[in-house]
Amino acid sequence: MSPSPAPLYAAADVHGHRAEFLDALRGAGLADADGHWCGGRARLWMLGDYVDRGPDGIGVIEDIRRLAAQARDAGGRVGALLGNHEVQLLAAHRFGTAPVPGWDQPGGFHGGWSRFGGQEEDLRRLTPSHLDWLTALPAAALVEDHLLVHSDTTQYLELGSSVGAVNAAAARALADERPAAWLEFSRLMSSRGAFRGARAGHPHDPVARVLDTLGGSVLVHGHSTLVKHFGIPPQHVREALRYAGGRVVAIDGGVYEGGRILLARLL
Repeated sequence: MSPSPAPLYAAADVHGHRAEFLDALRGAGLADADGHWCGGRARLWMLGDYVDRGPDGIGVIEDIRRLAAQARDAGGRVGALLGNHEVQLLAAHRFGTAPVPGWDQPGGFHGGWSRFGGQEEDLRRLTPSHLDWLTALPAAALVEDHLLVHSDTTQYLELGSSVGAVNAAAARALADERPAAWLEFSRLMSSRGAFRGARAGHPHDPVARVLDTLGGSVLVHGHSTLVKHFGIPPQHVREALRYAGGRVVAIDGGVYEGGRILLARLL
């Protein structure tokens, strides 16, 4: 008899809310009172947006990296994906306030990043090690028939026709020296709302397009908060939202909008 698969969890959009993140891990039994991994063989995937909007984005990154090492030692795994706010932070770091051709944004990438919740303390505390980790993050993962991405968009298909191709294209985008390429990649990663109202069997069903191309039978995303984008009052945010006939799971609990960080158990 083959062993049962290890539990699979996902969380997204911590946005610098380090204490709330650790509380969520403790509530799910994945971290102990000191914030150390105690989930054994469990797998946790973080779906992006670790920085901006909240008080300690760099602390969140350091927690994820520490937990990943501890989980690996225990036979588990903590994986992490790239979110649009990581792209924006990296663009602000790389290009600063220089004007961006084709984008009428005062202060260039730095100005746009600030306007969307960028925290100067996150930018100031970036180290070469943080930058190496961020630029190595994949944009998508396929785990146990679950397609994990940050954004609820079909535009990942513009990057490639497989998870490997998508991740290779994201890596190239983050290595590009042209501001215009960064602007286009940031816009792609920030797109949202493609799957609401999707119906299985419809000839233009966007969920089927993505799953049929990249794999999996369930798509899991963050990015669009349950509070603002799905209309769930903050006090009623308790669990992930399945929609589009159960084929899509939204897990951004809108912690910066008064909601919470959700640890969604997928398996």
